[in-house]
Amino acid sequence: MEKNISLSQATAAPCARDTLTKVMTAREGSPPVEWRISHAPVPYSEAVAFMEARADAIAAGEAAEQVWLLEHPPLYTKGTSARDADLLDPRFPVFESGRGGQFTYHGPGQRVAYVMLDLKRRQPDVRCFVAALETWIIRTLASFGVVGLRREDRVGVWVERPDKPRDLGGEIAEDKIAAAGIRLRRWVSFHGIALNIAPDLSHYTGIRPCGVADARLGVTSLRDLGSDAAMDDVDAALLREFECVFGPAVPLEVSRPAQPEPPG
Repeated sequence: MEKNISLSQATAAPCARDTLTKVMTAREGSPPVEWRISHAPVPYSEAVAFMEARADAIAAGEAAEQVWLLEHPPLYTKGTSARDADLLDPRFPVFESGRGGQFTYHGPGQRVAYVMLDLKRRQPDVRCFVAALETWIIRTLASFGVVGLRREDRVGVWVERPDKPRDLGGEIAEDKIAAAGIRLRRWVSFHGIALNIAPDLSHYTGIRPCGVADARLGVTSLRDLGSDAAMDDVDAALLREFECVFGPAVPLEVSRPAQPEPPG
């Protein structure tokens, strides 16, 4: 069984995601999830190859579940529902991602969390899983005084922007602060979420993010909202709130860029 989860699948009836279970801890006796952080930018193809191999190993019972936090060099990814017309300016490399969803941007200042979990150990329900991912992000944002919102017709996490002009109908502007796109193979997830901490938001102008053309809907980041949160601060909050939603995690040794040798 392999599924790419699209917006239409994750937001479809019969019930609102707000009514679904927001906690997906593993069954009793399951080992903790590995928590891995890479501080050097990771090439996209390298990350996808690792996720696919790890998902297969998890499904076969040969590896532990893992969450991998990283940044990518500037790039665009094209989900399985993406329309070519939504790629406005291919100024960065474009990758076919295999995940559900449309176009999105990854780059420095954005924390990507690739989530490789066995839903059979938790709850084999796609919509509950998406709701749990959103809950994780919403709880993390609350740590920094930001109110994250779930919208039934849009996957991801949004914030209201009363400081921006309303549309002609008087509706308040909203910006997306975190994207979610997943793929399942034998009920093991890969891909995951992307939370904007302090990326260059102008890089989003090369695409129509997630296919959204409504002028009142944009993109934002913690920095854009006035937060001075550092990446390490966000990582700590992500770990804390992950354990509230998905259960225990064990940090692996942090992978940091090599430091130059001091001059002799």
